[in-house]
Amino acid sequence: MTLPPIRTAVRILGIDPGLRRTGWGVVESEGNRLVFVGCGSVEPKDTLPLAERLLAIHHGLEKVLVEYAPAEAAVEQTFVNKDGAATLKLGQARGVAMLAPAMHGILVAEYAPNQVKKTVVGAGHADKTQIQMMLKILLPKADPRTADAADALAIAITHAHHRVSAQRLKAVGG
Repeated sequence: MTLPPIRTAVRILGIDPGLRRTGWGVVESEGNRLVFVGCGSVEPKDTLPLAERLLAIHHGLEKVLVEYAPAEAAVEQTFVNKDGAATLKLGQARGVAMLAPAMHGILVAEYAPNQVKKTVVGAGHADKTQIQMMLKILLPKADPRTADAADALAIAITHAHHRVSAQRLKAVGG
């Protein structure tokens, strides 16, 4: 009789929402082992009306979900800034980024930007260059072409490290 494996691989989609570029990154996590699967960004035309840009983001993420079939997803929480209108529009893009995986029955975790930076780099106020350098170490085969795709991979890595505790919190009702 063979026992089932103690650790099974899980495919995780990280999403960095934005109206100009929504980054996505897919990793496979098995225990402490991370494997790069794919990354990119959805880039709706700036000239489209807001509703059509949101639809383009949804269609782009839908293609990623169908092609890579992740089991779990994570999205970066919105960073609130002084421009209320920009924050609101980013929130709409974030809503689409959360809706797309949810429509596939995938639970979506959320992580603050500082938590993502602290998990990947070790410092909550790391810059994009530091994140990209750590990605080369953690996922040597990854070659994100945009900062948004790199951030999405960082979000997926963060979820890989925190997913068990996040699931426990949801089970307890937190």
